[in-house]
Amino acid sequence: MAPEKWQQKTLDQVAVGKLTNGAFNDPKMVGKGYRLINVVDLYNPFEIDVTRLKRLDLPEKDFQKYQVSKGDLLFTRSSLKLEGIAQCARFTQECNDVIFDCHIMRLRPNKALVDSNFLYEYCSSYPAKKHFMRFAKTGTMTTIDQAGISTLIVPTPPLPEQKKIAQILSTWDQAITATERLLENSQQRKKGLMQQLLTGKKRLPGFEGEWEEGRLGDLCKFRGGSAFKEIHQGSQSGELPFIKVSDMNLPGNEIYIQSANNWVSQNDAKAMRAKSFPEGSIVFAKVGAALLLNRRRILTRATIIDNNMMAALPEDNASRNFLYQVLLMIDFAKFVQDGAVPSINQSDLSSFKIKFPSLKEQTHIAEILDKSDEEVAQLQKLIDRLKQEKKALMQQLLTGKRRVQVETEAA
Repeated sequence: MAPEKWQQKTLDQVAVGKLTNGAFNDPKMVGKGYRLINVVDLYNPFEIDVTRLKRLDLPEKDFQKYQVSKGDLLFTRSSLKLEGIAQCARFTQECNDVIFDCHIMRLRPNKALVDSNFLYEYCSSYPAKKHFMRFAKTGTMTTIDQAGISTLIVPTPPLPEQKKIAQILSTWDQAITATERLLENSQQRKKGLMQQLLTGKKRLPGFEGEWEEGRLGDLCKFRGGSAFKEIHQGSQSGELPFIKVSDMNLPGNEIYIQSANNWVSQNDAKAMRAKSFPEGSIVFAKVGAALLLNRRRILTRATIIDNNMMAALPEDNASRNFLYQVLLMIDFAKFVQDGAVPSINQSDLSSFKIKFPSLKEQTHIAEILDKSDEEVAQLQKLIDRLKQEKKALMQQLLTGKRRVQVETEAA
């Protein structure tokens, strides 16, 4: 039940006009004209960066129809995943030459009824996401129409209270954004270090001489995984973890495989002829999209991997962590061969030409890059914690379970 003086209003009741679809992105008209917000721009971890927007040429009358103003909210009309539908972003800049794409819907808040920042926070909350998913239509893509978005019911306190709530949540947004920028900078520094240290362009003090010219197969052996039987799906009994590609995304598995969704006994593994890989093996997907193909994980114990995965087993002349960093730098998507199920060609991967230093230098290089990875991991953990804390606060403030103090003058 909403607190006293709070009203229940739908999105279309707090908007100026109706939700509007954007301009058709005609490839022939790209390159000049007005700045165009595309779907990808709504997923920017910070704010919509107008300096990076592409341009689309439109007649003046169409520009007036599709112009984006400060305070407008933008929603995606489709998503590959149900939980991604109606992704909301707010336009916060003073820029008068911006329009939006036809795969986006624009809502213009009525400033006399609702604060734009408050409305953005609510449209990003769990109750709003739950509403959008309920009204989404699933097929090849998940889609939502104007009615599915505009019928969202928003608990609406008086404007001064809205602004106070938005101000509090904005503080968390600023902390998250600042940390995300630190993370981005740290990731860029790591990439720069990899380019210098893993190619020999920059040498560490005390090391000289030419690196050995060879192939990736000189540092490791590649082996494929075993067929996974659904009978073991979700089983938590057994001595051996049996991981699939999806297990690489489990919390705590960002670098090392610490947990698994599926376990099997030694006898079951023997019956399936599924051989385990030793601790220290580096595993990765051999089929899937480029994003999946370029993830690497290190095993912390004997583990069986699914046949959609492959493992690199370090040779005696290779530092495990150096090899891990080298594999991170290589774009595995380039090794995919066409077929009924396009997958990485093991032979091509093994014969990939590289240069590598002595084992001692490998170890020192890996130590530097590992520290960089630790910095990235710590920043990511901090972002995750801040987001969870903000989420808990949103559930309290946006429903009126927790009230804020508003100065009498403002009220």
